Amino acid sequence: MGMKFTELQCKEVICVSDGKRLGFVADVTVEVPEGNVVALIVPGPCRLFGVGGRRDDFVIPWRCIKRIGPDIILVDVKCEDCRVPRMKPGFPF
Repeated sequence: MGMKFTELQCKEVICVSDGKRLGFVADVTVEVPEGNVVALIVPGPCRLFGVGGRRDDFVIPWRCIKRIGPDIILVDVKCEDCRVPRMKPGFPF
């Protein structure tokens, strides 16, 4: 079964262990030579009504995905284990 990235972006990610809504898929991590999807990236929730930026992103390994449905993606992962600090805008140096 194939799926386009734009189809993944329309799906909401929900954790099955606690029912928490993590957000919508924003990006994916792909192994370059093979083209395999390694992880889904979901932006963290907004701070202070969206004015203060966002919190840490969720990077969800592909092995933690339990089901991809027509509207949602069910994952089995601890939210604390998959948080990755957001990179600040600008140059890395």
